[in-house]
Amino acid sequence: MIDDGRTVLRRALLTMGCLCLIGTALSGCAWFGGNQKPGWIDGVDSDYPPAHYVIGVGQADNRNSASDQAYAAIARVFKAEVTAQSKDWESYLLIENRGSTNAERRLTLDSVTSVSTDKVIENVRIADAWHDENRGLYYALAVMSRSQAEASLMDRMAALDRAVDSDIAEARGMTDKLGKIRNLRRAARNLVLREAYNADLRVIRTSGRGTAAAYDVNELSNELERFLATNLVLTVQVSGDHAEPIQRALTEGLIREGLTVKTDAAGGGGVAPELLVRGTVRLFPIQVKDPNFKYVRWCSDFDIVEAATKRVVGAVARGGKEGHLTEREATAKTLRVAQRELSSEAATAIAAHIFGEATLPAPAAMPAGCPREDASAQRDSQGAVYLKKKEE
Repeated sequence: MIDDGRTVLRRALLTMGCLCLIGTALSGCAWFGGNQKPGWIDGVDSDYPPAHYVIGVGQADNRNSASDQAYAAIARVFKAEVTAQSKDWESYLLIENRGSTNAERRLTLDSVTSVSTDKVIENVRIADAWHDENRGLYYALAVMSRSQAEASLMDRMAALDRAVDSDIAEARGMTDKLGKIRNLRRAARNLVLREAYNADLRVIRTSGRGTAAAYDVNELSNELERFLATNLVLTVQVSGDHAEPIQRALTEGLIREGLTVKTDAAGGGGVAPELLVRGTVRLFPIQVKDPNFKYVRWCSDFDIVEAATKRVVGAVARGGKEGHLTEREATAKTLRVAQRELSSEAATAIAAHIFGEATLPAPAAMPAGCPREDASAQRDSQGAVYLKKKEE
């Protein structure tokens, strides 16, 4: 009897072990499914009909890469549609990147595309997978429910519509010029993102139709550009070393950012300047323990001033040092670097402040870019010594 009981127990344990092994095998059959090729690899699957799902198939030599490729297959469909629709946003892109190269303009389009596509693929999941043991390849099926993705996009578009409506209404009802510009700029950005979502919606809907916005991107961008040209005029005043080429470089950078800059105090055409960008730039030799090169440091301090109230609303400081075989060559190189950085980084920071996308520090909070004139020498963070510039 005891032996019979032990036999029954051994059989029960063996049966349970077999069941566990079968369960494990079944759970892994998606990847190790043997020879039967799923229909979805060729784009046919009754479980995920195209009327209800957007699908993507990935193929790679490992399971993780196959899943990534499946996600990417769906993302490419949406990115292609957003790019195709971007011609409707041409005015906005030109304002964003006036004077920029095609590569720089492409970055702006790609950033808009990435934001919208990243949101859409949040609704994607890996629904099935298969391992072709004969070829050593892994396949993955990514699916997106059209109805769920549409509902998610409609919610985001509705929120953007409310934000655009609010910004435009506020902009058109206010007298503060900077406030108007900032509201119009924010509305244009949100409207472009909303149009990117609408392009995604065209992919999700089998009809290929989107939901039109209440405003047109080009019309709103043109309204902003006209207001900038006629109501917000800047003047630039630079003193110090090589003031003329430095002033020209900063002016060109501000114009590329979409701002109107006049060289005369009247602003041109009888329009008084709203803002004054004023500053000083210095170039001077410094002592560095380098037997092969001579070094020249440059520094700059700029204030942004409201012309009517004389109130300083922000400050920008930039600087650096460059080396070359002779002091003359080092000075020429330093001047080129100063022009490039003020035309790009400083101009971008000033424009971002005007458009309300960033805030420049107040003068009291901004460390001076140039050493004090009353100090005969000052050591920088890298151990170089500023030599006080001789007055001519």
